[in-house]
Amino acid sequence: MKKELIVSHEDDLTKIALLEDGRLCELHEQEDKSEFIVGDLFVGKVKKLAPNLNAAFVNIGYEKDAFLHYQDLGPQYLTYRKFLKDTISKKQSTSSLKSFEIQPEINKNGTVDKVIAKDDLVLLQITKEPISTKGPRISTQVSLTGRFLVLIPFDNKVSISKKIKSFEEKERLRTLIESIKPEGFGVIIRTVAEGKKVADLHNDMNQLIQKWESTFKSIQRNKVPSKVLSEEDKASAILRDNFNQDFVSVTCDDEQMVNEMKTYLEIIAPERKNIVHFYDSHIPLLEYYNVEKQLKQSFGKHVNIPSSKGAYLVIEHTEALHVIDVNSGNNITTGTAVNKEHALKVNKMAATEIARQLRLRDMGGIIVIDFIDMLNPEHRRDLYEHLKEEMKRDKARHKILPPSKFGLIQITRQRNRPEKQIDTKEENPNKDGEIIAPIVIVEKMGETIRNIMQKEKGKLYLHVHPFVEAYLTKGIKSIQMKWFVKYKKWVTIIPRDSFKYLEYRIYNSNKEELTGYSN
Repeated sequence: MKKELIVSHEDDLTKIALLEDGRLCELHEQEDKSEFIVGDLFVGKVKKLAPNLNAAFVNIGYEKDAFLHYQDLGPQYLTYRKFLKDTISKKQSTSSLKSFEIQPEINKNGTVDKVIAKDDLVLLQITKEPISTKGPRISTQVSLTGRFLVLIPFDNKVSISKKIKSFEEKERLRTLIESIKPEGFGVIIRTVAEGKKVADLHNDMNQLIQKWESTFKSIQRNKVPSKVLSEEDKASAILRDNFNQDFVSVTCDDEQMVNEMKTYLEIIAPERKNIVHFYDSHIPLLEYYNVEKQLKQSFGKHVNIPSSKGAYLVIEHTEALHVIDVNSGNNITTGTAVNKEHALKVNKMAATEIARQLRLRDMGGIIVIDFIDMLNPEHRRDLYEHLKEEMKRDKARHKILPPSKFGLIQITRQRNRPEKQIDTKEENPNKDGEIIAPIVIVEKMGETIRNIMQKEKGKLYLHVHPFVEAYLTKGIKSIQMKWFVKYKKWVTIIPRDSFKYLEYRIYNSNKEELTGYSN
């Protein structure tokens, strides 16, 4: 499978699109000023206890207090508390845990008020970003994630991913990590570590130890609440978690980010750093790779199933769960053997698209899927196994239940970030009465271009909706050509799938916006 990573940075917002064989499978957005990302470490102060929830609310500097459940304290909570206290008071003068005194484990069935008190300081990690009216979800079980390894303070165990099947490889990795891991730390060996050289694993371990040292120094500054360790930027995090030989290119339109990603690849895979490319064009990056177009096609209540000849999904969102209905369209009409096979084929195509939709929309919680009815038990098993196989590419934790007696399949899926919602419909511009006629807008464009040309000597780029672009460039005597004849200067017209019908923007050769209009 060919993977491409598209990273676009514009107006303090970074958009990261993951394409698999040209199809959009994941889209992440990250604001430059985003302070609460999954994986970040903070020192916070307990604001209040909620014994009825067996939880506490912690001030970490967000408008809503973070939620800390007792089960997320972890067995080594008392050890973390002592380490934090000793570090802030300068009693702990080194980040090494070699001789640090481990405290007794807390009772896993205990209550929060027996362990935590108001105004206590806690070292914590973001496990779920703020969603809607809720603050971040946090845990005091800290882990530092690298390319091949996960480093866990105050633990001595070496665990290995269950996806590594070879006994010999497990023993090789265990022996190797036991010999290089620092005392006082546990390690989880990730699946991608399989077959890696000693130097690669050692380098990854050193980076994680440096992260812990950086965290220790930040804690010593004694600012509460404060962030003491930032997760990598989203593009580097996706490279870290997804990068493999299937990646053929990483394209970015921000030169600084390109350099950062090349530096990151220089560390984890120096032989592949040349797959990172800087994109410099007046056609926006997401438009060039049809990401905007795919977004319009993939979101909304009704989603077509590719290559199914008319079948489609109906996706409904309720307060409690998500419901997905598979519709055959006009494909299946009778109960013949041929149509029974066709029902299975359409269901499998639907399962592939559903797995993509869950990743793309980052849908979490309970998802109920109503597939086309199939009476054959073998067909139902085949569909179930196919769905499980398609969901293997999903990094979010999930569980898939076998088909019920009614033919429904239920999925529970972890959600760490707000679900992505993209409105594929546009407001009716005429709802409030009169609007400017399209021909007047075109005249206004021409007048604006004439005024700009008196000051701007370089090239001009007009960004418009695709329908408007088609109108402006139609025929030999197009409006675009008339402008050229009239003003003796060529205006490059660029269609933008993300624009509203009468919206336009004019840019110079330095990609600086000169003027625009939005209906």
